[in-house]
Amino acid sequence: MPRFAANLTMLFNEVPFLDRFEKAAEAGFAGVEYLFPYDFAVEDLVAKLKANGLKQVLHNLPAGNWGAGERGIAILPDRVDEFRAGIDKAISYATALECPQVNILAGIAPAGVEREVLHKTFVENLKVAAPKIKEAGLKLLIEPINTRDIPGFFLNYTKQAKAIIEEVGSDNLFIQYDIYHMQIMEGDLARTIEANLPLISHIQLADNPGRNEPGTGEINYEFMFRYLDSIGYAGWVGCEYKPKGDTVAGLGWLKTLTGAA
Repeated sequence: MPRFAANLTMLFNEVPFLDRFEKAAEAGFAGVEYLFPYDFAVEDLVAKLKANGLKQVLHNLPAGNWGAGERGIAILPDRVDEFRAGIDKAISYATALECPQVNILAGIAPAGVEREVLHKTFVENLKVAAPKIKEAGLKLLIEPINTRDIPGFFLNYTKQAKAIIEEVGSDNLFIQYDIYHMQIMEGDLARTIEANLPLISHIQLADNPGRNEPGTGEINYEFMFRYLDSIGYAGWVGCEYKPKGDTVAGLGWLKTLTGAA
């Protein structure tokens, strides 16, 4: 079965963020991910990881003003300096956390700016970020996201992400494949993952509709977990879903769908 990481932004919201590490370990998770580490002292995060025997598997680069609705700045031509400063900040945290990879959220396309300009800005930013991230010993990821949850998000399809990676021309740029987002945008999950497996460095999950636990919607996760094993996917699977109720009470899917003890 795949290795599952608890997304601490989404799971264990019954307790404050820094207490979620212990909850994840108690629930049997070996890895954790979350959107951003930057509101916390890196020393505190490192201490929580070590105290609970957890591996940090992913976090995002700074993505603008999240509370104000921003969902990334990598495509914005007037935010290039801010984006590139965020590269250094992400490297600093990821290195201290021993996190092997970081993800870039492209952002929402602003009104009045041609798509070609946004695309060019994104590509140029990735051309700067990918080698810098590689020099630090980390992988860089980009993530297609559905336009139902985030209207106007720039990067929406696996094929689009692959074309951008080819245009950037770096061997250190990969795809974060979110099963939930891609079920909404393109379907054909199994064959798409297999066809792009060399480029997929991280997978995330949630069921659809609702973005809740596996087993609550239309996606056949029992099949999907076996399939990931059969094609040799060796990365982590981040549990980035919204529990329908109490997080721990909703973790029965781990046993039911994976056969875990």
